Amino acid sequence: MAAQDKPYRVYRGGRTKGKVPTLPPPERAPRRDGRRAAAGAPMAQEQPERVRRVSWGRRIGIAIVVLLVVVLVWAVASFLAVRSGVREANARLDDGTRATLAPDTGSLLSTTSVILLLGTDHSETIADRQGARRSDSIMLVRTDPRRGRLTFLSIPRDLQVEVPGVGTQKINAAAQFGGPALAIRTIRAFTGVRVNHVAVVDFGDFEELVDALGGITIDVPKPILSKRFDCPYPTEERCARWEGWRFAAGKQKMDGRRALIYSRIRVNQLDPAESDLTRGERQQAVTQAIMRRMLSPVTLAKMPFVGDELTAPVATDLSSWQFTQLAWVKFRADDGRSVHCRLGGEDSGGTLIPTEENRNVVSMFLGVSAPQPPAPGSLFAPGCRVG
Repeated sequence: MAAQDKPYRVYRGGRTKGKVPTLPPPERAPRRDGRRAAAGAPMAQEQPERVRRVSWGRRIGIAIVVLLVVVLVWAVASFLAVRSGVREANARLDDGTRATLAPDTGSLLSTTSVILLLGTDHSETIADRQGARRSDSIMLVRTDPRRGRLTFLSIPRDLQVEVPGVGTQKINAAAQFGGPALAIRTIRAFTGVRVNHVAVVDFGDFEELVDALGGITIDVPKPILSKRFDCPYPTEERCARWEGWRFAAGKQKMDGRRALIYSRIRVNQLDPAESDLTRGERQQAVTQAIMRRMLSPVTLAKMPFVGDELTAPVATDLSSWQFTQLAWVKFRADDGRSVHCRLGGEDSGGTLIPTEENRNVVSMFLGVSAPQPPAPGSLFAPGCRVG
């Protein structure tokens, strides 16, 4: 059969002359160190970049740690500021007064303690008071951490008592004759109450304490028009036309000057029934308002800046740690269960003659018997009230 007559064709394979073109190798990604991988190195599969996300739990944990650090720094700064002021207040109390105090039987956080608050009428800025040392305000405060309450006992400054080594005098004269030490001895002889701590405040410096707190809020029960004292005007002519200090009824914020005047008013011309005992109740209200303000969030927040100012007007034996304990006891105490007591007697022309009922009131103050209100019909009767 001839070739052209074959039913199939013969394929002659072969290689094309010259180089056969090939595809270039894939581009290799540079390594992290900036160099390219070797040509013979195997290719690594490219991994997608992971985005790290902080979980909410981790964020909350970091926030709590930061908050704890801030609170710790604030607490240390506050304590150091208060300690600095307390050291100066401790230095202002004489050794003779310390010797008359009864020692504590335990911590203020767990055992009862009696603190004497004395407000003297001394002032360096008022001429006729520069030599005055009478105790214009006398109040005992008894802490009762187990029952969660505080008990206050106001002692009228005109109460007639026996002053050791002096004789029969108004009780406020004890501080004039022998300072806080004699006042403590007189109170113990008259009431039988052992005083564990004392804090003495000159009313001339009282304004600084209230102003350092940013003022206090007092709920005035009824309108007041006082007699004329400490005239605020510069001329005698203007003072002669001045009627006296006025206070409206209701809650009102007072600065240091106004709080001092309010606590010193003895006569309310709008209510002749008020007396020196009523003034004692006003002083208790001011004392409680100061304690509440000292424990308020606003004061605590700025304690590192005003801690030393709060103790500037005070002479006391209380240490900075005891002040901290007292603040905690006050914080935990229920104001609605606080007991407010007062001693009293029969009016004898500006002097109060003590009555036997005072012994019962002292028992109420010490928690031995239940609080009872003053007997009706007498403006100067002793007694207690709750809340």
